[in-house]
Formats: sequence, structure tokens, C-alpha cells
Amino acid sequence: MAQFYSPKRRVTTRQNSPVLTLTVDNLDPFGQGVAHHNGKAIFVPGVLPGEQAEVQLTEEKNKFAKGRLKRLLSRSPQRVEPRCPHFGVCGGCQQQHADESLQQQSKAAALVRMIARETGVTPQQEPVIAGPQYGYRRRARLGLLWQPKQQRLVMGFRQAASSDLVPVTQCPVLHPELEQLLTPLRACLSALQVARRLGHVELVLADNGPVLVLRHLDALKEDDRQALQAFARTKNVTIYLAPDSDSLEKLCGETPYYQVDGLRLDFSPRDFIQVNDHVNQQMVAQALEWLSIQPNDRVLDLFCGMGNFTLPLARRAAAVVGIEGVATLVANGQYNAHKNRLNNASFFHENLEEEVEQQPWAAQGFDKVMLDPARAGAAGVMSHIVKLAPKRVVYVSCNPTTLARDSKVLLSAGYRLARVRMLDMFPHTGHLESMALFINGSAPEVAAK
Repeated sequence: MAQFYSPKRRVTTRQNSPVLTLTVDNLDPFGQGVAHHNGKAIFVPGVLPGEQAEVQLTEEKNKFAKGRLKRLLSRSPQRVEPRCPHFGVCGGCQQQHADESLQQQSKAAALVRMIARETGVTPQQEPVIAGPQYGYRRRARLGLLWQPKQQRLVMGFRQAASSDLVPVTQCPVLHPELEQLLTPLRACLSALQVARRLGHVELVLADNGPVLVLRHLDALKEDDRQALQAFARTKNVTIYLAPDSDSLEKLCGETPYYQVDGLRLDFSPRDFIQVNDHVNQQMVAQALEWLSIQPNDRVLDLFCGMGNFTLPLARRAAAVVGIEGVATLVANGQYNAHKNRLNNASFFHENLEEEVEQQPWAAQGFDKVMLDPARAGAAGVMSHIVKLAPKRVVYVSCNPTTLARDSKVLLSAGYRLARVRMLDMFPHTGHLESMALFINGSAPEVAAK
């Protein structure tokens, strides 16, 4: 996934734009209220289904319009008080004003609608895979900006619809161990001689403690290094220094790791790991159950990262092959397979958007396929999956649009969409993650639980 907060294009309200009184019908997948006026859908952030509001239009197209809330005229019983004092200004969360059930129901319904519209198959709604609504996030990247007039260092996240930083002292979606570091960390960084030349700081919570990656634009003097080491000792933090986008120096602390399915996976703080550990544990367990791995199975894991699924699969199958486009993740997967004594797991560094048929793994046979692509989906490899004719395919998706598109390839080849579940990986945001099970219609199968 995904950076924590990303700057967006600033939206300006047109002069003399009309103000409409609207009643919102439902939420779109991104948490925006959807109302209708003169046959046109109007998207309004901050308004919930059933609420009536005065809305000023900010953008108008032929088939839809966008608006901003001017005044709320009625309140939904599912409206709650946002826990974060920065909500509505910070661009990280869009749905803290909606209760948990509304957020999950609207996303799950949007997922089913999208798949049904694109494929003609209407999946049955299943219980959402979820964890805590707050304190779930184990990774964040905070911008750092020195303000010369105020002589202070700002540390925070991007403002909604802007690249400006919102200074934060609280972030309730962060794991408490990381949130507790915000105030003392800013104080520490502000006191450094290099404070005027800092880029950003990344926080990661490993199973063996917090990790900090500091991007600095000038070389650190010895006094600054000692100050950071003192902070690390006081707060039990591992610190890495990043003088540029490619380099990483461990200043102090232990190699970070996390555990899944009883396995320990060491990682670099810049490696991709799932941000929500509670949901990740359930997601891996669900994938293992749906794939129904047998001791003689050969399993293919596409877009495998450093082995989040690959290594748990290897505990159950005869052999597992992981394919990943990032070389450092492949190296870490190989290292962790060796460290966990999983000699039946092998990894290939390949680009799955290029000449898949010519890649060395492609000539092998597989009984089951697991894939977890990025937002762009897996268009380059879907036809080859069909040629492999696996009995089962589990597709984990962070983009329902590309999931629906790729599903059509399997459905056209005779696969059945057996199960779909939404993953509430990022509560209070517009991210919609899911997983789907496809079963080969020509293969005898025992139904998954």
C-alpha cells in the first residue's frame, strides 16, 4: 500500500457557484456522500447517508458534480465524534465521522456492486475481516519542514487537498507505541544542528520495537549522532539514517522483524510490509484455508514481496515458488526461507508485466496460485494463470477495479468466483482491500470453509 498521506490537487470553489439543499443516499468506496440532483450524482465529503445538508458545488461535469459541505441540516445516528483533533484538516483519514459498521457496510457493498457490474457475477456478502479501528497502523511517514521565521521544525502529515504539512502531536490510527513518540521525537529533531536540513521521518513498529528512519539532506555531525543515539536508548528505538533515497545506515538497535503463522520474517525498514498486523494475520490464515493446501501441492505465489504468504504456504505444500519484481524483497524472502528452514521455497526476481512466458518459472506446473498485486492489478500474468490451470486461485486486491477486470479472465476460462471478503485494512480511509477465491470448474474440489 501505500504511503500514509499523499498530497492532492488543491480544489477551489468557483465564484458564485450554487448552493443546493441535498439528502445523501449512500457512501461511495472513498467515504464521500453521494446525493442526486436533476439526475446527476453529486459527491460530498463529510456527509452521511440519510443526512440533509447545504452543499456548495466546487466542480461540475456532464455526468457528476462535486461539492463541499456548508451546513449540516440533520444528523445520522451513525455519525460519531472523530477521535483525532486533526480530522478534516489532515489528509490521512476521510471517515472518522462515520461509525465502524457504516464504514464496513458501505465498502463491502461497493465491492459487491463493482464486481457484479463488471463481471455479471454477484458475490454473496461475507463477514468483513477486521481488527481494531484505532491504534492499528504500524507504519507512517511524516514530513519535516523548517520554518525560518518561526525558527521551528514542523513535523506532520499532508493537509487534505494540499501539499502543506499539518503539525501533529496525536494520531489515533497509529499504534500507541508510535503515537507516543510524536512529541518527544519532534523535540529531539528540533534540537539537532541539522534540523534545517531534514526531509522526512518514517516510523515502523516491528515485533521487537519501534524503528525510525531519518532522511537528512546534509551529513550529520557527531553531536547529532550522539543525540539520536541518546533518544534511541531512552525510547528503546532502532534508528536508521538515510542520506539519500537509496542509502540506509543503521545507527543503533536491532534488525526489525515481524511474525506471521509462527514464522519470523526479518525486514529492512524500507521494505513493504502490511501496515495492519491484525488484519494481515487473519488474511494469511484465510488464504491458507481457501487454497486448501495438500502435502503434495506445488504453489505459485505471484507479487510475493518478501514472503508474507510464500513462507506460510511452504509450511504446508511440497514446494512454493515466489515471484517478485523488487530485488531486495526477493533477497529477504530467500534469507527468511533459509532462516526458517523452509528449503521448499524458492524465489525469482522477475517483472510480471514483461514476457511472462519467457521467465524461468513459467514452464513449471502448479496446483494452486496465490497473487497479491499492487493497485495496477495483474493483467500481464492472468492469461498465464489460465494456462497453468490451477485448481484454486486466491487473489488479494487493494483495488476493486483491477480485481474486477482480472476476474473476468478467470471467469471466461471456466473458473467460479466462490468467495469474496472485504479486508478492513485501513479503517477511516477510502482504501478498499479484498480477497477472492476462484475454483476451477473442471477440477474436483472439496469446498473451502
